Amino acid sequence: MTSTLRPTWVTIAVHPDQPDARLLLREYMTEMVVRYHGRPALPGEVDEALAEMPSDDLTDPTGVLLLAHRDGDLAGCAGLRWQPDWAELTRVFIRPAHRGTGGGGALLAAVEQQARAVGVDRIRLDTRNDLVEARALYARHGYVEIPAFSHGPYAEHWFEKRLR
Repeated sequence: MTSTLRPTWVTIAVHPDQPDARLLLREYMTEMVVRYHGRPALPGEVDEALAEMPSDDLTDPTGVLLLAHRDGDLAGCAGLRWQPDWAELTRVFIRPAHRGTGGGGALLAAVEQQARAVGVDRIRLDTRNDLVEARALYARHGYVEIPAFSHGPYAEHWFEKRLR
């Protein structure tokens, strides 16, 4: 008889300047640039995108950045920005080698736990048309599409999940 062990996911809050955080945020932004343009990133393009959309506010008191580890390996990240009445979900990323193993759900559960811990009762996010896997992940985990609440060049779908 053989048994299959489920992967163990662990998340930790870190400062966005921490080396593993910088690495994952760069990988995340590289994928966003490549998917958006449908070609490899040009020299300097990822740096420009990181500067255009910084993550330095994903730390106390304005937010939180979680890193996910799967069976000890650095596997993904997700962030929350605190708003007056809700939290904004951002930077959800799972490294390709860890996709399809429950990491997206583990990250969503962890950010929802963080939001509840500070008294937030809903999480919102915006995303792009081409990020179909992300949109499916959010829908599977109870996020519903809502009218636009933000206006940016990459906001094409808006989701919300009520936590209570």
